[in-house]
Amino acid sequence: MTQSVVVQVGQCGNQIGCCFWDLALREHAAVNQKGIYDEAISSFFRNVDTRVAGDGGSIPKGKICSLKARAVLIDMEEGVVNEILQGPLRDVFDSKQLITDISGSGNNWAVGHKVFGSLYQEQILEKLRKSAEHCDCLQCFFIIHSMGGGTGSGLGTFLLKVLEDEFPEVYRFVTSIYPSGEDDVITSPYNSILAMKELNEHADCVLPIDNQSLFDIISKIDLVVNSGKLGTAVKPKSLVTSSVGAFKQRQEKPFDAMNNIVANLLLNLTSSARFEGSLNMDLNEISMNLVPFPQLHYLVSSLTPLYTLADVNIPSRRLDQMFSDAFSKDHQLIQADPKHSLYLACALMVRGNVQISDLRRNIERLKPSLQFVSWNQEGWKTSLCSVPPVGHSHSLLALANNTCVKPTFMELRERFMRLYKKKAHLHHYLQIEGMEESCFSEAVSSLSALIQEYSQLDATKSMPMEDLPRLRVAV
Repeated sequence: MTQSVVVQVGQCGNQIGCCFWDLALREHAAVNQKGIYDEAISSFFRNVDTRVAGDGGSIPKGKICSLKARAVLIDMEEGVVNEILQGPLRDVFDSKQLITDISGSGNNWAVGHKVFGSLYQEQILEKLRKSAEHCDCLQCFFIIHSMGGGTGSGLGTFLLKVLEDEFPEVYRFVTSIYPSGEDDVITSPYNSILAMKELNEHADCVLPIDNQSLFDIISKIDLVVNSGKLGTAVKPKSLVTSSVGAFKQRQEKPFDAMNNIVANLLLNLTSSARFEGSLNMDLNEISMNLVPFPQLHYLVSSLTPLYTLADVNIPSRRLDQMFSDAFSKDHQLIQADPKHSLYLACALMVRGNVQISDLRRNIERLKPSLQFVSWNQEGWKTSLCSVPPVGHSHSLLALANNTCVKPTFMELRERFMRLYKKKAHLHHYLQIEGMEESCFSEAVSSLSALIQEYSQLDATKSMPMEDLPRLRVAV
């Protein structure tokens, strides 16, 4: 069994991380009734004897003593991390896993990347090495951060380079939250573009998620909940956007529901690594099968069922409907319509009591309405995990390497250019040591090259399918 380490950076990264650990604990508690420390729990948690001085001795098998998350928490403001340490999850995190400062990065990528990066590099490395030492077989680092702020974008992407240099064999999966057009950070286009260059160069897989999509999904859920229709009683055991069971002591914050959707994406993504299934998908298989070219490692995710994310008692949707939903634009976690764009590859990660025949039937049914590149017409990767999310009978996460991410990147570049043409706010970045104007031009060139790659693929969409000549074998 492999292990993964979650690295949560900045305010957004730590809030999503907090939701992820809460949901993961509740999921394991529902499955593991006897409190045995098994391989499923060991993938993301250590079992520690707190009576042992210092680090606390790890207990390999047997009863659960005290679970510690395989996580590193980094934020250059203390607020969110302190809140986590005072909340119900305080015992899950080791004080040796935290790195905080008091000043914050002031929504400036350069401060996070150049100033705090060099200042905290050794400390970060030490924490990462420590986390790695506690793993028998470290497979993946999950980095959770936002693109618009200073710490998440700057220090979050600095970390990627550190991980690549120190752990070149370990996969780097990045969950990046992209700002919406109505973002409250004026400099977010600068931060996002500078961060994009680092993601292009140092990540294995990036799951872009935009705030606007999350907001739209929650708004639709609220409409259902407040419609007063039959069956909108809150489900007692579901654990998607409601934090009812876990956080009795505190008021829900406006972003809790949005963060929980992202946390659920991570739960579904890692379900095969944590539980048994008739068709498991390892994390390295995702990168291997879904990333045909190194730069095109941005995977569009959709989650279904979404309506029960409100934890409302709406009758469970038919299985086939769930597959249809996964390809509709309302269920995408970025504002995109994959059906009208070109697929390079697609992964379907199903949880619950679903048969391989159900999977195949739905792929055959949906295939005619989806456009795949000519050289990868059979570009499907599938997995079946037998353990459904708590409160659900089944769920589906679809990961698509699809050219529909291009408009998101083009809009980001447009917003960047509006500021950059006027050189607005540039002086804040240029006064940081090691930051030059060429950093901006290189970053926008890197993004333009990425957009161009997607455009070239899109151009092949209308071309007739080539019947490639087969290799002749001389007998």
